[in-house]
Amino acid sequence: MVEITDIPALPVMESFYTLQGEGFHQGRAAYFIRLGGCDVGCVWCDVKESWDASKHPQQSIQTIVKNALEYPGKLAVITGGEPLLYNLDALTLQLRQAGFETNIETSGSSPLSGYWDWICLSPKKFKFPLPEVIAAANELKVVIFNKSDFQWAEKYAAQVQPGCKLYLQPEWDKQTDMLPLIIDYIKAHPQWELSIQSHKYINVP
Repeated sequence: MVEITDIPALPVMESFYTLQGEGFHQGRAAYFIRLGGCDVGCVWCDVKESWDASKHPQQSIQTIVKNALEYPGKLAVITGGEPLLYNLDALTLQLRQAGFETNIETSGSSPLSGYWDWICLSPKKFKFPLPEVIAAANELKVVIFNKSDFQWAEKYAAQVQPGCKLYLQPEWDKQTDMLPLIIDYIKAHPQWELSIQSHKYINVP
């Protein structure tokens, strides 16, 4: 395990205060911290500019938390890129000490670190999630890009813990084709719920 003091700063692509647009916490005010760096490389990623960590400035943990405290909401969402490329113990510990609820959105492809109130696992075919992250997930959110992704979703639904929330989400550029299929699938498999990228509909970050 990397010592907390070994991670004094992290590459932050952007941070912003908005509404969570997806999944279980959809609609809540949230402060997003998007870390640079990704080794998964989804072809349909809508933040490919996050992939190269060297393009994004290093921010100290103290600065990241200080910036988050400028807003009234106390839900912090760590995303990327792939945030688990970094040890997140120090960041999440200090966020919690500052009164934040800590959430992460991850592909699960790197070792789990950090102190989390909610782990959203969104597995990708380009680099599979690790068993330790699958076991810790509170939410499984599978992006549906084509019909074969339903089978992919069921593969991971069979591996998460009982009580893990299950979501199917249409890939944004293919939602016209995929959303009707998802609706029919959920009606036939009601253990799943629908997640849509509501922030894109209401035009917020």
